[in-house]
Amino acid sequence: MKKILSIHYSNGAFNFSMLLLRLSFGLLMLLKHGMDMLMNFSTMQAKFYNFMGIGSRFSLILAIFAEVFCSLFIILGLFTRLACIPLIIFLCVAIFSYYKNSPWGEMELSIIYLTAFITLLFCGPGKISVDGMMR
Repeated sequence: MKKILSIHYSNGAFNFSMLLLRLSFGLLMLLKHGMDMLMNFSTMQAKFYNFMGIGSRFSLILAIFAEVFCSLFIILGLFTRLACIPLIIFLCVAIFSYYKNSPWGEMELSIIYLTAFITLLFCGPGKISVDGMMR
């Protein structure tokens, strides 16, 4: 009981928490969002959000890069902080541009993902990762 109420944590608990955060949010982003975009590329490219006038197709390619490849790096814990940056940018575009006039309920999931990836950017992948093993 004393340990549960403590504000202190062990390195093992921190490293396991970072592993859990990386695996859960990385896999969810990859499987729920990234693979869907990749498999439905031809149907999505015409209707995808055109970010800053770069075109729907190129915007979709950038989103796929972030959601598929960066998610894979996060799952592995390889170049984790660097891999978080495109996802954070993509999610900020979704929240502040695509969903800007939408109710909170529609942007809630994007905000949760954004919070997780910002946490990984600040805290790093932990020692149970490829990055952690290379140190």
